Amino acid sequence: MQDHVALAEIELCGDLIIAASAAEDRLSLESIDEVLRVAEARAESSRE
Repeated sequence: MQDHVALAEIELCGDLIIAASAAEDRLSLESIDEVLRVAEARAESSRE
């Protein structure tokens, strides 16, 4: 049995770790939102 929500959260955490390790400085809030696809999630939830 797979927990799809947990798997999605793990994937997002991995994406965030990769972005942070590639950055020369701290990630801005805008960069974090971009990595976590916040704008996409907001657009999707507004369509529902």
